[in-house]
Amino acid sequence: MASLSTPISQITLKSTKIPKFNNNPFGRNPNPIFPKFSYHKKMSVAIVAATTAEKPKKRYPGEAKGFVEEMRFVAMKLHTRDQAKEGEKETKEPEEKPVAKWEPSVDGYLKFLVDSKLVYDTLERIVEKAAVPFYSEFKNTGLERSERLAKDLEWFKQQGYSIPEPSSPGVEYACYLEELSKMDPQAFVCHFYNIYFAHSAGGRMIGRKVAEKILNNKELEFYKWDGDLSQLLQSVREKLNRVAENWTREEKNHCLQETEKSFKYSGDILRLILS
Repeated sequence: MASLSTPISQITLKSTKIPKFNNNPFGRNPNPIFPKFSYHKKMSVAIVAATTAEKPKKRYPGEAKGFVEEMRFVAMKLHTRDQAKEGEKETKEPEEKPVAKWEPSVDGYLKFLVDSKLVYDTLERIVEKAAVPFYSEFKNTGLERSERLAKDLEWFKQQGYSIPEPSSPGVEYACYLEELSKMDPQAFVCHFYNIYFAHSAGGRMIGRKVAEKILNNKELEFYKWDGDLSQLLQSVREKLNRVAENWTREEKNHCLQETEKSFKYSGDILRLILS
């Protein structure tokens, strides 16, 4: 046996033969440190791991076209089938029936217009102040309704009608929007979108039908826009999409979840036409 003083160059290592199996010096298990693992089992684990890692990201309805399309999709589901072909809601409230079956009154219509003006006044004031920086994106879009509603109410006054004070549905909605605009910008955007875009679609149809029944087909300023309405709407869509690009998925979902509340408040005001 070599001593500690024996030079390394003089040490002779004894050869230790390791039995070979299939030309593998470590026998049948290529890794003597780890337990035997069959090739097929390793491949199965690898496939499962790859599948888990490559699981596709969840896509929300309309997401590929931008966030406005997501909002539209959710809003359409809250319509009845009489109101929209994509509607899923059952008809329960009077204002959810086909407009052709409505029995509006001038007094009720005036209440609706007065409360609507209060809501639009509130929206436009919030956007003008822009306490949240991105609100400024929605200034002077061409969709504003406040001034036009003021002209309509003046016309009714000239016809001898008494203009009522805002009622609880409009007051409550205006107060809610004020609070929401400060505390919850994403939820506020939901209301902004639904109010303006709903009026440009179903709102116009309601205006025509009501005018046929009680106003001798007079077209109110409330249902008129300067310029091409489709272009005005497209411009606002682009701004909304641009703003939402900076939101997290959680913030977008929160905005979408506010849709039902938006419909409730707007429905309370719309119901005034039949009062």
